[in-house]
Amino acid sequence: MSHAVEFLNEVQQVAKLLDVAAIEVLVEELARLRTREGRLFLIGVGGSAGNCSHAANDFRKLCGIEAYAVTDNVSELTARANDEGWETIFAAWLEVSRLSENDAIFVLSVGGGDPIRNVSVNLVKAIDLAKQRGARVLGIVGRTDGHAVKRGDVVVVVPQVNPERVTPLSEAFQAVVWHCLVSHPALQSRHTKW
Repeated sequence: MSHAVEFLNEVQQVAKLLDVAAIEVLVEELARLRTREGRLFLIGVGGSAGNCSHAANDFRKLCGIEAYAVTDNVSELTARANDEGWETIFAAWLEVSRLSENDAIFVLSVGGGDPIRNVSVNLVKAIDLAKQRGARVLGIVGRTDGHAVKRGDVVVVVPQVNPERVTPLSEAFQAVVWHCLVSHPALQSRHTKW
């Protein structure tokens, strides 16, 4: 079997195994966030950071939710990493933004952060700050054992159907799930051009 056939078979498996109920709960959370005029802060690293930028656009443009991809300000991001350390880049950004109980963070990540293994500690610190401030913690991640799942309020987990492809399938399905959200009739307030 070719790689392409194998990969696309795994895509089909993941799509069938996604927790639809959790996606619908995310829709409800985002609708409540918009109603209370809260802000949505998307955080992620690597490929997930790129997904955050695209998702922030979609939540703003299609759903009328005030949304920000924290990594879009590369000058602040790199200044904070240089001066204060990589671990606090998101939490420090959220502090200046006055993150409150009215707001939510949205974690896009493969692992969701792990303080014990010292992986994506910047996500861990942002999640912990959100919990301290009473903000909701939402997300789409690829593992059940990360900090986002353990401390999050509503986190969709992309099912692992092949341990060798957790990263590509997780990052691909971040896009599938957020596009499901922004096109949901309960959230979408503006139509796409096509």
